[in-house]
Amino acid sequence: MASASFEHRKTLPPVESTKGANGLDKIILREFRGSSAELYLYGGHVTSWKNDHGEELLFLSNKAQFKPPKAIRGGIPICFPQFSNHGPLEAHGFARNRVWSVDTDPPPLPTNSKAYVDLILKPSEDDLKTWPHNFEFRLRVALGPGGDLMLISRVRNTDTKPFTFTFAYHTYLSVSDVSEVRVEGLETLDYLDNLQNKERFTEQGDAITFEGEVDKIYLSTPTKIAILDHERKRTFVMRKDGLPDAVVWNPWDKKAKAMSDFGDEEFRHMLCVEAAAIEKPIMLKPGEEWRGRQELSAVPSSYCSGQLDPRRVLLGS
Repeated sequence: MASASFEHRKTLPPVESTKGANGLDKIILREFRGSSAELYLYGGHVTSWKNDHGEELLFLSNKAQFKPPKAIRGGIPICFPQFSNHGPLEAHGFARNRVWSVDTDPPPLPTNSKAYVDLILKPSEDDLKTWPHNFEFRLRVALGPGGDLMLISRVRNTDTKPFTFTFAYHTYLSVSDVSEVRVEGLETLDYLDNLQNKERFTEQGDAITFEGEVDKIYLSTPTKIAILDHERKRTFVMRKDGLPDAVVWNPWDKKAKAMSDFGDEEFRHMLCVEAAAIEKPIMLKPGEEWRGRQELSAVPSSYCSGQLDPRRVLLGS
């Protein structure tokens, strides 16, 4: 039976264009071992990432509205050219609620998988009224042979003057129970607390755990962060380049109830850990290009004397 299923997977295309919720254009990526990802051209938005057992690894709200111009709640929204309200634009900028195009002439970028797609976003006339800078934003979404999910962003300044922007991959991870999750790799780092007027604090020396609302921007973070889900015996490993900051967010109960596109109890089953560039905005001169990469993998958590041993993950490949 397993062999027949494997043969069936081999006949499925690695990249498929189809229609998703409310008739929106959707692309499905498949790695022949069984992992998959789905993304919408609306927002350049990854909404699903499944391992080779078909288990969903990203959180998508049951109340997510696939109705432009409302952004999709969950998955991996692209925050550009502004993160949150750190600037004059609408919260999280406009890239997450614009329709992207498939990039038919992408710059060369090596890949070890056939399961990838290249998208491109250019500003509309309305965008130029609110943010008067010409740019080309290229996004590659790829599934690696081991089921890793990679997002590579390239922003090129096609204007005649410099501009700056902030950015985040607003990644919603699916977890069994957020109170049983811990994040390793951000200990002892400085962070800005958005719940306390962006005041700067220093994290304690222990792994981060969750007992209430959290909205923090960690600064000068390592290239690798581990998110341990004790109940599922699963560890997410995030690797990132060009993105020095990391956002950790969970709305908890009161804010969850205040969001129309988020279930009252869904905060228990999600955690946002986001590769970002916020504290020091990226500046591009005319003709310059910035590149930022986030790679996610999900691995079985190792046990050592009944405890998870994340350092093996952090120190590993």
